[in-house]
Order: sequence, then C-alpha cells, then structure tokens
Amino acid sequence: MATREELAVIKAARAGESCAQLALGRRYLNGGSGLPRSKGTAFYWLRRAAQQGVDDAWMIIGRNITYEQVKDLSSPQEAAVWYEKAFEAGVPQAGLIFARLVLEHTDQFDSNAHARAIAALSLLASRDDHQAQWLLAQQMQRHGQPVVPGAASSAVEERLMQEAARAGIEQAQYALLDKAWQQGEGEAFARGARPLVERLLERNSAAVGQLDKEADAAGLVRLIPEEATLLLRYGQWQARTVQPELEELMRLFELAAVAGENEARLELGLLCAKIDRQGQRVFMEHGLANFKKALHWLELAGEGGSAPAWHALARIYSRSIYSQRNLQVAQQYLEKAAEAGLTEAQAELAHIFWRNRRDDPMHDVKALYWWQQAAARGDAESAAALLPFQAQEDAQDWAVQARAQLSDRLRNSSPFLSARIELAAIFGLTKPEALLIDVKQADYGHCLVVDICAHHARSKRRLIAVQNEAQRAAINRVSRLFGDVDCGFSGPEGNYRQRQYRLRTAFPEVA
Repeated sequence: MATREELAVIKAARAGESCAQLALGRRYLNGGSGLPRSKGTAFYWLRRAAQQGVDDAWMIIGRNITYEQVKDLSSPQEAAVWYEKAFEAGVPQAGLIFARLVLEHTDQFDSNAHARAIAALSLLASRDDHQAQWLLAQQMQRHGQPVVPGAASSAVEERLMQEAARAGIEQAQYALLDKAWQQGEGEAFARGARPLVERLLERNSAAVGQLDKEADAAGLVRLIPEEATLLLRYGQWQARTVQPELEELMRLFELAAVAGENEARLELGLLCAKIDRQGQRVFMEHGLANFKKALHWLELAGEGGSAPAWHALARIYSRSIYSQRNLQVAQQYLEKAAEAGLTEAQAELAHIFWRNRRDDPMHDVKALYWWQQAAARGDAESAAALLPFQAQEDAQDWAVQARAQLSDRLRNSSPFLSARIELAAIFGLTKPEALLIDVKQADYGHCLVVDICAHHARSKRRLIAVQNEAQRAAINRVSRLFGDVDCGFSGPEGNYRQRQYRLRTAFPEVA
C-alpha cells in the first residue's frame, strides 16, 4: 500500500507537475515503498515528464526501457525523439534503440531520420558495439550500400557480420552459416554449425529422449525456424559428405521435423523408409525400414507442399517389399507429386498413362498433358515424346491452297467451311478430318483429339498438341463460331456428302 508521501507524489503527478511525474516514474521503475515495479507505468510518467521538457526523463528512458518494451508502449515517432536525445547525451544503448525504431518503421520516418539512424549505428559499430555491427550488416544486406566511403559493400558487410558472430550474436552466426550454405561452402558451414548444433541438442536433450521412445515430444522441443533449418542442413551435409551414424541423422532430422521444418519431415521420412530421393535403398545394414513412421512423416511433408514427399510415398506403395503394396494408391500419390510440379513425377505419370492407353480412351490425352508439363520444365525425354504429336502447319497442300483463296465474301457466305479450312491449314488436318471434326468435343485445352472413326471408317484417332498461343487463339475463334451450333449431320452443315459438295463448289481446284 502506498505511503502518504507516495500518495502526495501521485496526486501532484496527476495534476501535471513535471518533477512529480519524474519522481513517480523513477519509483515505478525500481519498485518498493508501497509501489509495484512496472516499466510500463514508469514509461508512462517519464514520457509525460519528458513532454514537459525534463531532461532527466528521457535520459532515464534511454537507459532503462528496452526496444521490446517501448515498441508496445509508444508510437515509433514519439519514442525515437527521446532515444535520440539520450544517445546524443551519452547513452550508447539508446542509439541502438533509436536506430531500430527508425529502420524497422521506415514508412513513418523521412530520409533525414534514416540517415541519422545509420550514422548512429556506424558510430557504435566503430566502437566495437557488436549489436550495432549486426544491425548495420543487416541494413547493408537490404540496401546493398556501403557505409564506409570507398569500401566495397560486400567486404564491409562480411567484416561486420563476422565481428558480430565472433562476439556471440547468434543472429549473425546464423546469417553467416546461411550464406556459406547458399554459396556451397560445405566445410565452412559444418565448422561453424557444429558447436551450435551441439548446443541445440544439449538444450533439447529431454525431447531427444522422448524421440528415442517414439513418444510425443512436440511440447519439449524448443527451436526457432532458423535453428530447425540449421539442424536440417547439418544433417544433409553429413549425409552427403561423411559416413554418418543413422541414429545421429535421425535425431537431427526428427528434432527439426517436430519443430515444423517441412524439408526435415521429407528427409526423416526417406530415412525411415531407407531410400534416397532417387528411390535407391540406403542404410540397409542397419535393419529393416520403418514404413509406418516413414508414411507418417512423408504425408506431413506432402501436405506441407513437398512434391518429392508425394513421389516417395508413390515409390513406397509400389515396392514389392512393402507388405501393403497398392499400385492404385501409388498412382494417386504420383499424381499429387506431378500436380505439385515435380518434373520426374510428371514424366513418370505420362509413361504410365501412355502404357495403359488401351484401358481408357482418356489415358493418351492425360499422357500428352503430363509430357507437355514435364517438357516445359526442361525434361528432354518428354520433349522427344511430344514430337509425334506436334501440329504440322501447312502440311496439307489442299488446306494451304484453300486458305489462300479465302475471301471476305466467302467467309461471310460460308463461315463454317472457312473456319474448318483455317483449322486444317494450322493443324495439318486431312479433308475428311477437317470436314467431320467436332471442334467443341475435340478441344481438351492442351491438345485436339481428332476422332472421326464413327463417320469415316478408314481414319484413325490421333492427338495433336497445342504448342503456342497462335494455335490456341485459332481454336478459340472456331469454338466461338460453333458455340451454339450442332456440328452433327442434323446441323446446318448437313451430312458428309453435302459438306464435300460445298468444298468442291467453293474450291474446284482444291477438290
């Protein structure tokens, strides 16, 4: 309970007396004498005193209120004023907070404030303030501008980051490791990552014990995303470059997977199934695969957006050594991998559909679609498989000649015949195909299915791939023309004989 003296100070502070507000802010900052310790309440009274020009108020704010606290207690523009003044008065940590307030809320400050924030960081960095060095390196990463005139941006950034990392700033350490990994410097990455990995394993030793018992350890794992990614990459590096222990890899991947790292779920699932990303068997000397555990983690990885995880599930369900082998389920997972954009799965699915094309009239259409998707992603075999289905423009001389003779008068008098001739010239259709094709039924988006066998016994069903925007536009034009028209023999074009007659009449040379 507040004493009489405290109550008098509170009354005076509420009345607007700046000295009382300063005194009350100090008392709430330290607590005691009947008042609780509360930095939020302390900042409230110190700010009111500072607004009335009390210098000691913003000095106390700069020394005692951290960035994490002030960002929730005041607007960045107002708080930046107090911290900048405190920094100019000789409080170094206030300069860091001022810089963070400005640089993390750039839309609320002008270019002059931004320049002053960078200058404060540069001054602190030159005094070996490692937090300032790290913040300055981050700014250089974002903007690519050197803070030391005449020095290369990358060199200054690297030096600042290394100094901060050597001083134990973990964010800087993780940034350096990420850079080494992205640049393919595996040995440098492993050297820097090893002590951090050991520290993470020690910190999560309770969770590791639960993992060994196959128990739920999600509540025991304490990892931020950067730490989970570090465990994943360290495990990947070990798996590629050394002869790793299976148990150690499992521990690294499972900790990262439990923490939510999706690629770690994939790696863990592959490890439990004892296969690699190409489907080759690995670690067979360490006993049988644990397919139950592998399926669990691979399904989680697939649901998290990993196409290789769906592909791995397809491989597991198609393997003869798996007791619950199911080729239908395997194909369902393969389709998921293909839909997620995995080129290898797209090509594999196309071959399956093509191999079984006699089982379903749509299988060859699906095969062509997946070959096109894989070819668009650079798969050479799929591109070669598409060659027989490419449209041979101007391959039919009759269609080329007829198109050359098309006039506005003929297009207006015989729009359906003109459209069929244009389609024949672009896609290399024969006369029977051009006259009998039902464009609305033949168009599957990625290809035309030319099937007139019901009306022309000597013809064969064939597929023509749509290769470019010009071909797509031509199909769309013809489809719009025939949109509300019956393309059958009961429609306005009549039967096959009548269509041939119109062609002979309009183009006697061609006929």
